[in-house]
Amino acid sequence: MKKIGILNHELSREIAKSGHLDKFVIGDAGLPVPEGVKLIDLALIEGQPSFISTLEAVLRELHVEEAVIDKEMMEVSPNKRKELLDVVSNQFPIKSIPHAELQNLVHDAKVVIRTGEFTPYCNIVLTAGVLF
Repeated sequence: MKKIGILNHELSREIAKSGHLDKFVIGDAGLPVPEGVKLIDLALIEGQPSFISTLEAVLRELHVEEAVIDKEMMEVSPNKRKELLDVVSNQFPIKSIPHAELQNLVHDAKVVIRTGEFTPYCNIVLTAGVLF
């Protein structure tokens, strides 16, 4: 049995297979996933797993070059946005765009990770970087 890190085999495998510029989306429970985009559905019950705990786990294993979040998060879910910024703590640049534009980015994602998060606009698009 795997001892540390992400235990979900699908997610662990997708991170291990990732390359430069691959897009990983971590979304709330309501984020629509386009047909043909790989979905790893972690949602169990309301709030589990949370957006933040999922983001923390992914960031421990994926080198991120940049990210995009919903612009609406600032107004609708400011506490969750602050938590997100605290977790990221200037590791990479984050751009805010309207939710409709973020939904368009989901079409090009390598994988969408659905959480049990019920807080509106808790979505992030992570772009994989390289370590060299």
